[in-house]
Order: sequence, then structure tokens, then C-alpha cells
Amino acid sequence: MNILGISAYYHDSAAALIRDGDIVAAAQQERFSRKKHDARFPAEAIESCLAQGGISLHAVDEVVFYDKPLVKFERLLETYLAYAPRGFRSFVAAMPVWLKEKLYLKATLKKELAALGGMQVGDLPVLMFTEHHQAHAASAFFPSPFEQAAVLCLDGVGEWATTSVWLGQGRELTPQWELDFPHSLGLLYSAFTYYTGFRVNSGEYKLMGLAPYGEPKYVDLILDKLIDLKEDGTFRMNMDYFNYATGLTMTNQRFADLFGAPARTPETKLSQQEMDIASSIQQVTEEVVLRLARTVHKELQQEYLCLAGGVALNCVANGRILREGPFRDIWIQPAAGDAGGALGAALVAWHTYHEQPRQVNGHDAMRGSYLGPRYEDADIRGQLDKLGAVYERLDEVALTEKVTTILESEHIVGWFQGQMEFGPRALGGRSIIGDPRSEKMQSVMNLKIKYRESFRPFAPAVLAEDVSDYFELDRSSPYMLIVAPVKTELRIPMSAEQQQLFGIEKLNVKRSQVPAITHVDYSARVQTVHATSNPGFHALLQRFKERTGCAMLVNTSFNVRGEPIVCTPEDAYRCFMRTEMDYLVVENYLLSKGDQPAWEKDDSWMEEFDLD
Repeated sequence: MNILGISAYYHDSAAALIRDGDIVAAAQQERFSRKKHDARFPAEAIESCLAQGGISLHAVDEVVFYDKPLVKFERLLETYLAYAPRGFRSFVAAMPVWLKEKLYLKATLKKELAALGGMQVGDLPVLMFTEHHQAHAASAFFPSPFEQAAVLCLDGVGEWATTSVWLGQGRELTPQWELDFPHSLGLLYSAFTYYTGFRVNSGEYKLMGLAPYGEPKYVDLILDKLIDLKEDGTFRMNMDYFNYATGLTMTNQRFADLFGAPARTPETKLSQQEMDIASSIQQVTEEVVLRLARTVHKELQQEYLCLAGGVALNCVANGRILREGPFRDIWIQPAAGDAGGALGAALVAWHTYHEQPRQVNGHDAMRGSYLGPRYEDADIRGQLDKLGAVYERLDEVALTEKVTTILESEHIVGWFQGQMEFGPRALGGRSIIGDPRSEKMQSVMNLKIKYRESFRPFAPAVLAEDVSDYFELDRSSPYMLIVAPVKTELRIPMSAEQQQLFGIEKLNVKRSQVPAITHVDYSARVQTVHATSNPGFHALLQRFKERTGCAMLVNTSFNVRGEPIVCTPEDAYRCFMRTEMDYLVVENYLLSKGDQPAWEKDDSWMEEFDLD
């Protein structure tokens, strides 16, 4: 049975295809449309998944949508009525979209699918709908390596739920309890994202990265005025300070008065206050998540925990659950946000609706999250030739050797190999890589390659078998969703003078023997690389270790700021030529920047992408 899952129309549209319970393919629409967080119907993502499955839409048995729009509309109306007459402007703005499109989503989906498949509406597969948090929970538990587990979903809001707890046992996923809108940890974090001048639904990870530069001096104020946090982790928010329930912004004037300043204007200079606010809300978020995890463990008496929802991308909080929480192990869905809902929806249909069993073998079912398209040799050569690219083709051994030499020389390499990753992280399929021992690597990558803020850290990709040599982590972290401390023996202690530095002044202090991946608080967002799921990337790391003694590389996503991660060889070449990357690898093809034909130096391309 072929089941197609879809998420769309809110943010991060995606598609996923499963066959008899096995994950065949999954991809986000943004990778094809080149519009970050694209919310439109994921036509190209669906076509890609069907192509990987070797089928047309005619062969799909069921299509499952990750949300129940009528229940979401009910929440919208009830919220506006509860806060009336406040929110009239927002109500007037929202209603035309709902009355024209979202309220009739079933008809809209059928129309889009019929156009995509060249079919009559009456010939389409069966169309079904799951609940939003049910899709999140399914994406977390069903592909996990656990036969039984507690499941915790945390996000902005689905239909009503913002926090939900589930018990996973075999093929069964049983809801336990939930917290409902407007009381939302995800929206609380997004409110601070907005207030500090970053974009909601895309800038939350910047707030997390900014937090170590500040001091958590506003924690008591947040807990006193904004959120009533109970010992068990449940909470209620003081909506007098927030505008998201009925307004067009996340926070209001009262919120600004509480912190003594208006919201920061995007792209203006960051002040110490923004850093302190980031530190404070991050600490509060971690405390809420830890308390919830302890409560879930106490109530459900499970040894394992699965996580999904946008808040599950907060890898600092995940690291604390792993180190300080009561669970033996945790597993986080790599596409934890709305994109992963497409996969969860399909899995709900198979395991819950059709009552089909799960196969658990000690490994997760995500195949390293390498679930997107890959490109064959002839296709790659054709795309590169069309662009006038100059390249050499090498076998795997020669390529690995040559790229290792390039990396040793502190050059930066675009690495395009195998299937594209599903989820927000580049995991060695569509990555930019460099030498983590280099003191200049972090600033060069941020300012000359990614064109992004200087404070943002980079992640290490490390051989799975060597992870404990570098980090206080005793298990795998294949999806870059756990932050762990760098080992003490690798750290470089700060001088008394350096310890007096504040904020962004901390940035240029060398913190460890691998400075390019060591954040200012001596932490790193770890990706473990496994020979079974990504043999080419693993072989490169192994050779780099043999040559240098260092079993890791800097790994960041293959894109510039505001651009989705590259999908095709053409995307990769264009990004390579627009930046100061030194070399590009596309499967077996190696390209040197110096060998390429002249590229028109025109920065107008930056306007293609809205800054995230």
C-alpha cells in the first residue's frame, strides 16, 4: 500500500511517501521552489517522492493531510469571540483567506492533486486528515528505535493543542493529556524571537545561538509576569503581555514596557539587552521542558522518550533532557517541525487506521534522514556542462584523498553527496565543510560564505565511534539535535581579562583545540556520522582523522542566509560561485573556484531570498 502524507498552507510544506509502512521518500517544498519555509501546496515535493518511489499518483492508495482545518477554524473563531472586541483588525485580515481557501481545504487539496496527477477528482486516492499533534507524535514514535516510549510534542499550536503527551506501545499511540492555546511554550519563545528582532518561525534558532552571549538576568521577571510555571511543568501565560491571540504582532506595548524598550528593529545592531533576554528565555524554556519530561516519566513509567514539534528543535534543551532527565535515552524526529507532520500523517494511516504492526530492530527507520532526491552521474554532468562548469571526475578513493588535502589547507568545500536531507539540518548530503581546528573558519564561513550574523555557531560532524573523545556524550546524535559540552581536556581556559568580556566581545576568544565548532559556553551541536547511513562522508572523516588526528569537520548547511538548502547540482554550483567557497564536490565531480569561467559579480541575486 502506498500512502502519501502532506503538510501545507501554514509553513514548511512537505510530502512523504510510505509503502507498506516503510519510509520511501520525504522532502520539503522549499528545496524545489527556492522559497524558504514555503507554505504552498507541495507539488514538486510530491513529484519528487513519487519519482523516488517509481510510481505515479494513480498508484497512491491514500493521501493524508497533517491537520484538521475545521477544528483549527473553530479555535480561531472561539479565540476572537473570547477576546472581542480586541483583535478586530486581525479578524478582518484572517477571514478572507479562510473563507476563500482554508475552510474548503478538502476541495482545494483535491483540485491540486488532480492537476498534479492529470486525473479527474473522482479518480483520486482516498483523502484523509489527522490531527496536528497526532501527526507530530506519530512522526516521533513510529520511526523511533523504541518498542515502547513516552512521547512529548511541543510547538506553537496545532488545532488547539500546544503541548501534548502520548504513550507509544507497538503500533498504538494513545493520547494522555494536552495543554491548549493560547498557553504555548513555542509561542512564548517565538514572542521573544520577535521582540529581539528575528523572524518568527525561522529565527528561533538564532535566539538559541545568541543566548550564551548573555546573562539570564530576566528569568525571575519572566516567571513572575509572563508565565505561571507549575512544579510539574504545566503552565499558563499572562495574555495581557501578548498580542498573538488576536493581533498582528507577537507582543504588545505592555511587553515592551516590561523590558524597558520597544522590540528591536530587524538587522540593527544587537545590544547586550537582547543577549541577556535570549539567555533568560532559553533558561526558562529549558526549565519548562525538563519539568515536563520528569512529569511524563513519573506518570507513564517509561524508560524512553520521543520528541517532536518545533520546540524539539531546541537542541540545548534536548541535551539537558539527555544529561539531567530521568530517561535512559531520547529520540527526536529530525524533521520535528511542521514538515515532519507529512510523514507522521502517513504513518498514522498505516499504523493507527489500518492497524498495521511496527517493525523495531534497534535502529530508527529514518535512514539517517537522507530521504530526498539524489542525482545520477549523467544528470550531474549535464547540469554542470549547461552552466559551463570546469570539473574533474575522480573515483571515491582519489576524491576522498584530494578533498582531505584541500580541507587540511583551510579551504572551504561545498559537499553535495547522495540523497538530500529531510528536515532543517544539513547532515553531509548538502553541506559546507571545513577544518574545525582553524581559528579563522567560523568568521570566514559566517561572513564570506553564509553572509549571516557573526555570532552564529557552527556544528561539528564527528565520527560516531569517536564522539566521546571530543564531547561529553556517550551515544549517537545523527541528526544534530543534541548540544553537548566539549571535553574539559580540549578546552582552553579563559584568562582573567577574557572573563571580564561581555556579549559579542566573547566571540573571538579561542575556546578549545577545535575553535571553529566550540561555542562561547564551551558547547557544540553534535552530529555523529555513521558508515551505515552515509559511507562517503564517513570515509572523508576517517581519512581526515588519519591525516590530522582530528576525527571531525565543521558542517553547516549548503546555502546562504535566507536561501533554502540546495537541492540540485545547479543550485549547488550557483551558490558555490556566488560565495567565497574554494571548492565544490558534486558526487564524483570536483570543481575548483579558480578553474571556473568568469562569474558576473552582481549582488542583486541576494534580493532573491528574504532574510531569515
